[in-house]
Amino acid sequence: MYAVILTGGKQYKVFPGEKIKVEKISIKEGETVTFDVLMLKKDDETVEIGTPIVEGAAVVGKVLKQGKAKKILVFKKKRRKNYSKLIGHRQPFTEILIEDIKVN
Repeated sequence: MYAVILTGGKQYKVFPGEKIKVEKISIKEGETVTFDVLMLKKDDETVEIGTPIVEGAAVVGKVLKQGKAKKILVFKKKRRKNYSKLIGHRQPFTEILIEDIKVN
């Protein structure tokens, strides 16, 4: 069984027992999070596609970690203008363990 959830403006294909990194969610470590916006749900014999979401289904997960990704360097330069700029960015993320896919 798997589902496709929508969080942070992105879609993730999730399986029970899988760890995923999503855009930062303001929930403390160790607490549970429920994703109500399912785009697709598939079990052994049926596939249910939402229009636009699957009603009555949810994905339950546990927040494992709040962190930041590796630093990405952004370098800007304009030739012959004596202009250069180096900027670093670390994207915050939330790591979630998918516990269950609930269906009504």
